[in-house]
Amino acid sequence: MSRGTVLLVDDEPHIPLVLGRKLEGAGFSVVTAADGEEGLMAATESRPDLVITDLQMPFMSGVEFASALRGHADLSSVPVVLLTARGYVLPEGEFEISNIVRVLAKPFSVHQILEVVEQLIGGGRSEAA
Repeated sequence: MSRGTVLLVDDEPHIPLVLGRKLEGAGFSVVTAADGEEGLMAATESRPDLVITDLQMPFMSGVEFASALRGHADLSSVPVVLLTARGYVLPEGEFEISNIVRVLAKPFSVHQILEVVEQLIGGGRSEAA
């Protein structure tokens, strides 16, 4: 039984691949998407417990994607972790309008990502079932 579903959205294919393997190994279900538009479709289908997204992607930035999730009734409370290579500092108001709960710099450690996932949704669905 899954501990929860994590949606990984990144246009660099190796990131969802590596993170996905680590999260699946820890008992989480993983859904991947290559950009914000694909991520939005995947989110509406999979109803993830957590989203991890890159900041810079084609079609829709990570912040735009997170804001779009917030605007969707069924996804408005899903927490979002934003990955960025630029040392991006999110303006304080962006947290409230986008459900971004963490900003992590690339390069990151997969262990660091797993710790964040554990903190945010660690109990997951299986413990409640």
